[in-house]
Amino acid sequence: MPLDWSPLVDLLRRHERPLLMTHVRPDADGMGAQLALHDALAAIGKYPRVAIASKLPPRYEFLDPKRTVIEDFKPAAFTDRDCVVILDTGTWNQLGDFGDWLRKSPLPRAVVDHHRTQDDLGGLQLVDTTAEAAGRLAYELIRALGAPLSAAAANHLFMAVATDTGWFRHPNATAQTFALCGELVAAGANPTALYEQLYEAASLARFKLTAVALERLGVRANGKIGFTEIALADYEKTGSVPGDTEDLINYPRSVEGVELALVFIEQPGGGTKVSFRSRAADVSKLAEKWGGGGHKLASGARLGKPLAEAREEVLAAAEAVLAGQ
Repeated sequence: MPLDWSPLVDLLRRHERPLLMTHVRPDADGMGAQLALHDALAAIGKYPRVAIASKLPPRYEFLDPKRTVIEDFKPAAFTDRDCVVILDTGTWNQLGDFGDWLRKSPLPRAVVDHHRTQDDLGGLQLVDTTAEAAGRLAYELIRALGAPLSAAAANHLFMAVATDTGWFRHPNATAQTFALCGELVAAGANPTALYEQLYEAASLARFKLTAVALERLGVRANGKIGFTEIALADYEKTGSVPGDTEDLINYPRSVEGVELALVFIEQPGGGTKVSFRSRAADVSKLAEKWGGGGHKLASGARLGKPLAEAREEVLAAAEAVLAGQ
């Protein structure tokens, strides 16, 4: 069933200064949705602001090189806001320091998301797990608002949808996906420039970090589980940054015979972040064992344990999942 956007349309029409947020470690889908909605709201006379609750990865600096739109979230800097729209997540553990601010805030808020795992963040909840990307939901909201779709907004939405479908490789890319992207191209999106910027403009440091991950590739469960890991020391050794780990999950997933892929990343504040990808098994339920979640075939979690300990615990659980299929 299509979402009923009227409650959120009403909320946004009654408020002038929305704060548009997404999850920590922002990606192209979350920020694409933010930026497109920012453009549309500004076009209908609103005063939106876009913020992120963690560092902007170097890969996405091209979206706003002078940082005139994308702001780092600082509580004292956003006291002028009168409502909040959270895009591409609906869980507290994906909001970082912004989550602490939101818990205390009296502002009306809405969640616009496509992930299965959801918490009650208060306010409106517009969730469609059949949507291939938050970018699609942002597109639907822009249309429901009756706002114009500029070439810039179309470009942001194309980026969101294309990246969250693996540039149309994943099963969530459907005929409707291509129809939407055709409309976005007609409105001014530039797939060639986007692809070159996202996938053909990596820093040398990013390649060096990828080489480390490739060197550590391993398999378990008779080759059905593929995994690799990144330690904190690897960033200094290669000159890379944590944002450079974003696509590493694709490598263990690409090993012949692998059904479930994992990447373990040591965290600066302690603990280990884990990314899960699967061809069939529901890894969102696996991730939920450690307070994470996401999609059936793509999820994430964070364990408050050292990398080696977290690796063995998660691998054992993953083996059990495959054994029970």
